[in-house]
Amino acid sequence: MDIITKTQRYLPHTLETRYYAVKLYRGGHPVSFVCRRYKISKASLMRWNKRFDGTKESLTDLSHRPHTRHPRSHTDEEIQHIRNYIRRNPKITMLELYGKLKLDKGYQRHPVSLFRVLRKLGYFKDKVKQKKTYIPRPYDTPDRLGVKASRERFIYPFLEQSSYSTIQFVEMAIKHFGYSPEIIQTDNGAEFTHTTKTDKTHPFDIYCAERSITHKLIRPRTPRHNGKVERSHRNDNERFYSRMSFYSYEDLKTQMSRYLRRSNNTPMQTLGWMTPMERRKFLEGCYHPSKTKK
Repeated sequence: MDIITKTQRYLPHTLETRYYAVKLYRGGHPVSFVCRRYKISKASLMRWNKRFDGTKESLTDLSHRPHTRHPRSHTDEEIQHIRNYIRRNPKITMLELYGKLKLDKGYQRHPVSLFRVLRKLGYFKDKVKQKKTYIPRPYDTPDRLGVKASRERFIYPFLEQSSYSTIQFVEMAIKHFGYSPEIIQTDNGAEFTHTTKTDKTHPFDIYCAERSITHKLIRPRTPRHNGKVERSHRNDNERFYSRMSFYSYEDLKTQMSRYLRRSNNTPMQTLGWMTPMERRKFLEGCYHPSKTKK
């Protein structure tokens, strides 16, 4: 028994139905009788009769693929550029591919068009969508530098995880960005705050207070409150750590510096398909962030 799938709007007539309906019609029976008997439309019967040459094969459905290419479809040159980039870097993400096409090849199409052509070329496979158990609340994204606005990142590997390395990292980040942040949001790790009750002030809190920086802690065991950082870590693992091999600590720092430059120049959907560096230049034209205190 035939089963109608979710993508089918109707159950197509079988080849047997088409064959005997046309035979009955050519046998001299009226159209209304044939249509009523086989539960078909007059238009379908006339279409089958026109194609019928005496064999069942002549009534088989033909391909519905257009004979000519759509005038606004991807050109052969664009498809060749896409294939070349993927051939040279099989694990390239769609955002990185879109950025390279846009910057190097003058690609002007919408990212959704690139996604569709990638699926058509077989580079994208459907993933099973998992049921969402948490619906995030609306988030008001700040629009000033120093308050989580540009998505520009700074990363650096340390040999230890301590309050000393945390302060050293913030100093390096301030030098990298060229200004001091208003707020630093972290989780509740020992390198950021005391994990047990104590009257002592954590060294990182002392550092932030001396520089008029607000240190904000997320709720314990709630990583989604630091969603941007968690997503950043996941991207780093997929695009960097899982692909690369490091022969020494110095080699790790060198490769991470190159990856950081590539990451900050990759378009992001949440930024309107601007790169973090492009977003920063745009914000710098609107605001004047405070300079680093000496």
